[in-house]
Amino acid sequence: MNYVRQSCMIFGITMAGELLHVLLPLPIPSGVYGLFLLLAGLCTGAVKLSQVEETGNFLLDIMPLMFIPVTVGMMENYDALRAVAVPVAVICAVSTVMVMVTTGKVTEFLIGRRGGKRDE
Repeated sequence: MNYVRQSCMIFGITMAGELLHVLLPLPIPSGVYGLFLLLAGLCTGAVKLSQVEETGNFLLDIMPLMFIPVTVGMMENYDALRAVAVPVAVICAVSTVMVMVTTGKVTEFLIGRRGGKRDE
């Protein structure tokens, strides 16, 4: 029953993101609105971590399974993708490295700003 309640809360926030996407004339995906709403709720205490943690962890655990249909679809359309396979592979590799470097630098900055102290 806990998973049902947490799922309803997560999907409700996602639906609020969908509503914001429809109402606001900004080129921002609805999922991003939902993520920011959840972040705001967690930061303000309106949403407690314990209210979404188990279902959130479950969704993270099964996330690789969500890529299987996309991968199969790409394999079925390989002939159409063959012409752009090399540029897409280069873009994926470069963007992955950029995200890793940026994440590392931001983490270093935040740890240095805190004086290297750990939260316990």
